[in-house]
Amino acid sequence: MRSRSNSGVRLDGFGRLVQQTILRHQDAVTGLLPASADHQDAWVRDNVYSILAVWALGLAYRKNADRDEDKAKAYELEQSVVKLMRGLLQCMMRQVEKVEAFKYSQSTRDCLHAKYNTHTCATVVGDHEWGHLQMDATSLYLLMLAQMTASGLHIIHSLDEVNFIQNLVFYIEAAYKTADFGIWERGDKTNQGITELNASSVGMAKAALEALDELDLFGAKGGPQSVIWVLSDEVQHCQSILHSMLPRASTSKEVDASVLSVISYPAFAVEDRELVEITKQEIITKLQGRYGCCRFLRDGYRTPKEDPKRLYYEPAELKLFENIECEWPLFWAYLMIDGIFSGNMEQVQEYREALEGVLIKGKNGVRLLPELYSVPPDKVDEEYRNPHTVDRIPMGKLPHMWGQSLYILGCLMAEGFLAPGEIDPLNRRFATVPKPDVVVQVCILAETEEIKAILQKEGVDVETVTDVYPIRVQPARILSHIYARLGRNKQMSLTGRPYRHMGVLGTSKLYKIRKSIFTFTPQFIDQQQFYLALDNKMIVEMLRTDLSYLCSRWRMTGRPTITFPISHTMLDETSSSVHPTVLAMLQKLQDGYFGGARIQTGKLSELLTTSCRTHLSFMDPGPEGKVFGKSYRLSSGSFEKLDAEEWLHGLQVAEDEDTDDEVAQYLDHLLQRTTPQSNLPPTTQRGGLSRFRAAVHTTRDLMSLASKAKDLHVQNVGMYVPSRIFQASQQSVKLLSSPHQHDFDGKSHAPYAEMNLPRDEDGNVDCKALVNQLCICPTLQEQADILYMLYILKGPEWHTGLDSEPGPTVKELLTELYVRVGETRQWALIRYISGILKKKVEALDEACTDLLSHQKHLTVGLPPEPREKTISTPIPYEELVRLIDEASEKNLSVSILTQEIMVYLAMYIRTQPALFAEMFRIRIGLIIQVMATELAHSLHCSAGEATENLMNLSPSDMKSLLYHILSGKEFGVERSVRSVDSSLTTAVSICDMGAVGTTRPERTGLVRLKSEIKQQLDKRRQSLPGISVVLVLSAQSAGHTELLGKDSFSSMLEGQGSKDSRQGQWQRRRRLDGALNRVPVGFYQKVWKVLQKCHGLSVEGFVLPSSTTREMTPGEMKFAVHVESVLNRVPQPEYRQLLVEAILVLTMLVDMEVHTIGGIIAVEKILHIANDLFYEEQKALGADEHMLERDPSTGICSLLYDSAPSGRFGTMTYLSKSVALYVYDFLPADGCSMQ
Repeated sequence: MRSRSNSGVRLDGFGRLVQQTILRHQDAVTGLLPASADHQDAWVRDNVYSILAVWALGLAYRKNADRDEDKAKAYELEQSVVKLMRGLLQCMMRQVEKVEAFKYSQSTRDCLHAKYNTHTCATVVGDHEWGHLQMDATSLYLLMLAQMTASGLHIIHSLDEVNFIQNLVFYIEAAYKTADFGIWERGDKTNQGITELNASSVGMAKAALEALDELDLFGAKGGPQSVIWVLSDEVQHCQSILHSMLPRASTSKEVDASVLSVISYPAFAVEDRELVEITKQEIITKLQGRYGCCRFLRDGYRTPKEDPKRLYYEPAELKLFENIECEWPLFWAYLMIDGIFSGNMEQVQEYREALEGVLIKGKNGVRLLPELYSVPPDKVDEEYRNPHTVDRIPMGKLPHMWGQSLYILGCLMAEGFLAPGEIDPLNRRFATVPKPDVVVQVCILAETEEIKAILQKEGVDVETVTDVYPIRVQPARILSHIYARLGRNKQMSLTGRPYRHMGVLGTSKLYKIRKSIFTFTPQFIDQQQFYLALDNKMIVEMLRTDLSYLCSRWRMTGRPTITFPISHTMLDETSSSVHPTVLAMLQKLQDGYFGGARIQTGKLSELLTTSCRTHLSFMDPGPEGKVFGKSYRLSSGSFEKLDAEEWLHGLQVAEDEDTDDEVAQYLDHLLQRTTPQSNLPPTTQRGGLSRFRAAVHTTRDLMSLASKAKDLHVQNVGMYVPSRIFQASQQSVKLLSSPHQHDFDGKSHAPYAEMNLPRDEDGNVDCKALVNQLCICPTLQEQADILYMLYILKGPEWHTGLDSEPGPTVKELLTELYVRVGETRQWALIRYISGILKKKVEALDEACTDLLSHQKHLTVGLPPEPREKTISTPIPYEELVRLIDEASEKNLSVSILTQEIMVYLAMYIRTQPALFAEMFRIRIGLIIQVMATELAHSLHCSAGEATENLMNLSPSDMKSLLYHILSGKEFGVERSVRSVDSSLTTAVSICDMGAVGTTRPERTGLVRLKSEIKQQLDKRRQSLPGISVVLVLSAQSAGHTELLGKDSFSSMLEGQGSKDSRQGQWQRRRRLDGALNRVPVGFYQKVWKVLQKCHGLSVEGFVLPSSTTREMTPGEMKFAVHVESVLNRVPQPEYRQLLVEAILVLTMLVDMEVHTIGGIIAVEKILHIANDLFYEEQKALGADEHMLERDPSTGICSLLYDSAPSGRFGTMTYLSKSVALYVYDFLPADGCSMQ
């Protein structure tokens, strides 16, 4: 008999350790592991981590086997792993209905359970009796399933199981926007059952998605049907959110040791090496102790001060846990393994020795790793005084199988039994290796031969869509339909992937489907999805953003390829040349550099060899020729009976049918179903609606429909056309308010008499006659009026009988009208029809998540609560839209504009996060109100006109106006006149101001008028000192100029004693900063210190108690949000800003030697004392009553609102005096003296 080698003997020692600490607890039937002898439930996360040592030992035996007995041990260990992984799979498959529901809801009520019965795989607690939603646990299972499959284990046995795993991918791909209870099952660190977005969950999900992408779950024996598919855009969403969160772990946890599993083994989810090191050092510096690392600061779990009888903590008791948090040796095991993967042997040695020092000897000399070390109850006070000096005692599970497993894994690797590549066969450890520069390929296509000829005249050589055949070009929404089929399983009632829009990473690949190659155009140019694509300037901006995104996020083999079609909508108004903005973009693309990206343009056939290509094998026919499933069969009339998704899920190939033609047929059907048919008659100049239309003719006169609807006794008129968008605050524009409000309760019916709505014999409105009027409408506006009336009277699905029976529905006609209005660029009408049709802003939930992931909360609607709704965690699209509609008080125009602004805010926070400095809550309702106010000021027009102009701004101008509001930069407004429906319409656009107050056209295209411009500017400046002048040229009449004066923004910081010569400047600045929630740097930390010296701060009756400091730390984002929530109770933004200034003066007392400054301080009282001092002093100086007029809602002088902060008569001067008076009794004897 051959003697054992040293490695064999050592492995046998590890085998005994694994058997006695882990495998002896494994259930013989299910393969699951209980948490401990006292806790018989099987946690998903603990089970996966606990089995890693068994898997690693099996790999080590397989590698180092020197006799058949060792090979048998390897097989036995590996099958123990398979048994456990299949046991967990059975637990989850029994909850398949939850997986299906969670894909759409992301709700805690629909999530998979976190723990199961060890012996039966059944659930052990109710849905609401535990913090079950733990995305990291499900993600960890999938990640290790991928790694184990890649190592050669066969865990998945059937296609039903493959489909279930595919649906688990859909389950976790929304992790970047799903607030969960996290790895510690407690959620928010206050332990009150509040979910939050956790970096550990997002990172583990990202790792699992990357590991499973295009992995065959049957291993070498698999085929096309057993491959798992992951969309690259979902991975990058997780990456973006994770990068923006770290080193912070969540909103309530500034640092958490669980993030070690994300930045190192097993996830390796972070690609930035510097961020990895920063996060690791943050954990070591703040959390490491003598026995391990605590989980997070102020963690009360198993501490002597924790009350085990209560499930939740009281917020103020978190302070009791400071410096006595339990320390977990588990995290030293992570750090030892991290050292092995990073090649840092000193780190490996340091933490291995540290672990040896905290192990506890059990029976037979087995060394066990305890769960945690706690401060003895009688030594708590000593530990408070001198942290990390008291000897601690082991508590909790012994052994802690999770930690024991990682310790054994680390020792196996440290002793050379396993190489990093063997435990990480998918090479995730190379995540931080620098990637090569990305070159983006752009193929420009012409929609028609005519457009191709126009482009060639401009020197742009392109092909048409038909020229690139056999490569097929399709819109992005078709790819969404194709992917919606993934994972569908009728037996388990799994519907596949929810229909979602495709991101730029997905559309930048070429796809092989059967024998054909497909390329898909970007989502943002799909005009049927949302109206942003109707604006050529906006298209160029979105292309620039996408190119920059591709350069930073592309990780796949091959170059990204964008197929960019030039359509007729990208031509100018004469259709004889390309729109100047689009042409400039094409020329920059050909130059090879655009939007910060390196560009390679060319023909699609030339770019094919270097492109990233993916074979969608799930679209291949099965063994019996079945392509899309077995639920439906293709038959005559199927095109009419099935919608697009039913076709995708149900289409079956006939035996004599060519599969390539069938795919083309299917795609043609999808296009047919998603393209509106022409049913609406063209507008005409005959007659009109004068006999039953109110005598109003502007776009905003849609508001007159409210009175018509009232006459028809239509219920809930406000859902469709309320008289105004918002109830604006004091001195702000009232959006969409009608210049003449009709008294519906009065007896005067003169307006109704003008309508003369057609009625039938019974006196009811004759809807058929209304339909007939569509044929003689002179304008699109009048067609919209009629269709709107039909919409509220008959509903969207009413068949109009137009041309034939049953005829198109009202919704179909509105959809066609939307397309026609889009061609005329009547933006207010476009937005309004979009609201009626509930056009889906595809990127809305992603935009919301982007803002939230940058630690910004959102509010929609105008203050105060409950009208103003706060969004603090990512929510599904449908719930988000419902919340916006509710906050908009069912006003369609406001709702759609709110969604539009949210998308723009997300664009800016991704590219220019500095715009949002010191802003923790973005109040979209107030931002829209301020935009209208600023527009009214710039145009010198009434509130009604400003509202009309705001709603008529193009998306690119709306985005530009938002930028100027956020940045505080000056902007100009250009007026132009254009023909719409054979009538002249005034339009406005936003333009940048130069250093001398001139607009871009003036700086670039008006050379021939240079002398005239100079003369007019000089003359205007002489007559209006201090006013910035904008020269505007009408687009229709050459040589005609109009001069518009505009008060410019100036810096918030002016020199001491400087005099403000521009009336209204500081009031506007305060209104702006108040609406944006801007505060000085370090403001919230100073407020925290103020609360330590008083009992609380009161703002308009709402108290911020001093107990908040015992719950939260000064740098905690949660504290800043809490302070903002109190300040946001004030509806007037300029009044709110003065309250901020008053609090800022209070913070100056913190640095004085004052132990207390009173009980609850009423901040508004300080402000009103300052206002009274200001009033009396100004009156003594001769100011008249008109100048000192007070705001009726707040009692503050308008002149105080408009005073600079500094200077002799500055607000800070009077607030300082007021504070001194208010807290006089608490100041030292030699304190401040009033001047």
